[in-house]
Formats: sequence, C-alpha cells, structure tokens
Amino acid sequence: MSGYGWCGRGVAIRAKGHGAQVVVCEVDPLKALEAVMDGYQVMPIAKVAPVGDIFCTLTGDINVIRKEHFLKMKDGAIVCNSGHFDVELELPALKKSSVAQRMIRDFVEEFTLKDGRRIYVLAEGRLINLAAAEGHPSSVMDMSFANQALSAEYMAKEYKRMEKKVYPVPGPIDREIARLKLESMNVEIDTLTAEQEKYLSSWEMGT
Repeated sequence: MSGYGWCGRGVAIRAKGHGAQVVVCEVDPLKALEAVMDGYQVMPIAKVAPVGDIFCTLTGDINVIRKEHFLKMKDGAIVCNSGHFDVELELPALKKSSVAQRMIRDFVEEFTLKDGRRIYVLAEGRLINLAAAEGHPSSVMDMSFANQALSAEYMAKEYKRMEKKVYPVPGPIDREIARLKLESMNVEIDTLTAEQEKYLSSWEMGT
C-alpha cells in the first residue's frame, strides 16, 4: 500500500489483522519511520511492484502507480485507490500498454498486457470504499460533519481577524468533538489532577 497517513494506517492495520504481509511505500521520512516502528516493511514502490498481490493507494497525489510499475506487476495483481478521486493510478498509461480489457464482474476490470499478464483494477480507480461499497460508516461521518459545522461556526465568528489562507481545525474543536463522541459511546477517560497539570506546565521539577 502507498501512503501512511490516517487512512493508510487504517488499511494497513486491518489488512495485517487479516493475515496480510503489508508493505508501505512512502515519500515522507517521518511517516516511513512511523510505519517501520509500527512493524511494517517499507520500500519504494518500484521494488514492491514485482512481488505485490494487492496494491492500494492512499496518498492524495497524482500518478502514484505509473506505467513502469504496472509493467513490473505479476499476473493477477489487483490495484485500487482509496485516497483521492481517480488520479492516483495512471490508468491511461495502463490502457495504452494493454492489448485487451474487459469487465469481468461489477467493479473489476481486467487489463491484459502484451505478454499475457493480467492486472485487475477495482472501481475504475475511483475511491474503492465509496465507488464499490457503501461509503464511510455513520460512526465516522458524524464526527466529520460535526467538525465541518463547528469549523464553519468558528469562521463565521472569527472571520474579521482571519487571513486568506488555509487554517487547521482549532484544537479545542477537535477535542470537544472527541469528548462528545466518547460520551455518546459511554466511554470514560481520566482527568488530570491539579498537581499533574502544574507539573506539565512547569520546568522546575524532574531532571
């Protein structure tokens, strides 16, 4: 799989839970290091292409799996995307490199290369969890919508002092949504004592 952001982590941990040997491809050294520390093998996609069985991109970028990677894949390789529109897979290049293509079942398209190897693309390279499944579960979307609503409220109240640039969601909004979500799930967490709060905000204690 390519990309070890939040979505990539989710796919990796579930694939590993089903017994898959997961290989992570990354361009960010910090995320790559995190993947290694989480127990995954990390290597460039060019090295994974000849040995992988299932490829899933989750990067948000364009042409992550390209012609040179398709041409190295083994017969029967499965390719899909769960990151960004339908641009993460260089499908025009795959089509030009193929001598035949056909839909073998819903959401599964077979591309036959000149040497007879077959590559299977899921859901036309579109986000597999949306195009070929039922989308995001409500248990996730409720937090997403709450984040959007509270962010819109924040902008409506604070727009006079905001510049024309991209802002991250303010921490208090994220924490409040997390608190409400946990409450709705009947999950309790601990609270810092006054002593602990003082210790965390000071530098006098400890060595």
